[in-house]
Amino acid sequence: MTTTVAKSTDVEAVHDLLARFYAGWTAHDADAMAALYLDDATVALPGRYHQGRTAVRDFLAAGFAGPLKGSSGVDTLMDARIIGGHTAIVISTAGVLMPGEQTVPADRQRTATWVMSKQDGEWLVAAYTNTPAH
Repeated sequence: MTTTVAKSTDVEAVHDLLARFYAGWTAHDADAMAALYLDDATVALPGRYHQGRTAVRDFLAAGFAGPLKGSSGVDTLMDARIIGGHTAIVISTAGVLMPGEQTVPADRQRTATWVMSKQDGEWLVAAYTNTPAH
């Protein structure tokens, strides 16, 4: 049996994980961001699939050196559920702001799903995917 009732400390920890992820983005620190993923984590994006923390780190670093240079990520939590005490499912609206932008254009707005796992008391990203919001 699974439960969706969460301790407030777990919900706060999940929110903190997302805050640290986007702080890493603001700093363009692929290492700090990748450290938030499990060793065997997956990232599935339209037309792309990355498996493992190293692959995720390399993808982020290449983005910050190229098409995401100067960008910032935005993410608004829509739903967060803790299941069985060790799994979190988070749904959010997300997007990328390029330098000088104040809002995310409709074609870059995404609906994101994060799956997080609590291991040894720490929440880490197990899987991430997003899809166009429109």
